[in-house]
Amino acid sequence: MPIPKGTLVSELSTAEDQRASSAPETRPAEVRLPAEPRLTDKFGRSITDLRVSVTDRCNYKCVYCRTGNEGPQYTELPIEDYLRMVRVFVSLGIEKVRLTGGEPLLRHGLVDMVRELAKMRTAYLPDGTPTDAGHPLDIALTTNGHLLESLATPLKEAGLSRVTVSMDAVDPETFAAITRVPRSFDRVLAGVRKAEEVGLGPVKVNCVLLHGFNDHEIEQFAEFSRSEGVIVRFIEFMPLEEDRSWRPETVVRMDELVARLNAYRPLVELPQHTASETARRFTFDDGVGEIGIIAPVSRPFCGHCSRVRLTSDGKIRTCLFSQSDHDLYGEMLRGGTDADLRAYVRKIVMRKEARHHIGEPGFEKPSRNMVHIGG
Repeated sequence: MPIPKGTLVSELSTAEDQRASSAPETRPAEVRLPAEPRLTDKFGRSITDLRVSVTDRCNYKCVYCRTGNEGPQYTELPIEDYLRMVRVFVSLGIEKVRLTGGEPLLRHGLVDMVRELAKMRTAYLPDGTPTDAGHPLDIALTTNGHLLESLATPLKEAGLSRVTVSMDAVDPETFAAITRVPRSFDRVLAGVRKAEEVGLGPVKVNCVLLHGFNDHEIEQFAEFSRSEGVIVRFIEFMPLEEDRSWRPETVVRMDELVARLNAYRPLVELPQHTASETARRFTFDDGVGEIGIIAPVSRPFCGHCSRVRLTSDGKIRTCLFSQSDHDLYGEMLRGGTDADLRAYVRKIVMRKEARHHIGEPGFEKPSRNMVHIGG
């Protein structure tokens, strides 16, 4: 039966996970050959990337993200239910699955979920031709890194492809002030290094920059990329925080960032991997280190967007800045077959927005905050 909104995660998670882990596997892990064209929106964009939030919980309270007063607001589902929804998406053309939260490493059963995802195969060739001999999914994970050191090896062995760590300072005191967790920097650094060691690299380190807060560390992050062998990605601050304090003047924009980095050491731009890639990529003149800049505020990249999101309570979101959710899990609970779910996904993706409207007159902030959507 449906789970009432507001049900505490602590009341539900253990029992649901036990039910999911004890239930016999009734559906094949592989994705069946499709008979329909791959998933596209009304603008002709192929939808190949799925972000799945597996929990609304987080063990950090980063000041640009959370107020520090609100806890989880949305429920978690059994792992098997996430897997069924992912299978539906993969049968429609999804090739990349990114697990997010909240903090996904808090979720019991995550390693088992990765293991099941690793059994799935893509249903289309890159040109959109259906195939019964697809490739393994690209399985990624975004984490704050606090628990990564102990979980990197089992996740890699289960089939995780790569990891991104959110890390908004390289100075331990600044880092603790941002996360509001004492001595957190050393835990995250150990997690980054362990992930590199076990083959989950090159690790991407995401940093959200804010004027007057952590923008003094731009050059230190550049040095961090060069010394640790990680890809540092700077992200413009977006209006997705809980306390709704976003202001345009807080954003460290791409032009300013490029100028600062060039003053540190000359940049050389790198080619994009794909048209839908969100980051502009750079290295330095000696080829050591890599910097990515994700600039949704000053340089929107909506025209090539290939992403759709699934929240921890089973809602589809077609854009980070959507004003509504679409209840895929509700369709499951009402007894929808996989064919029904595929039809529902197609219908919702056709409503995907052309672009966001950050900074424009009349812009409305989304109906959920970032932590309740999934990155």
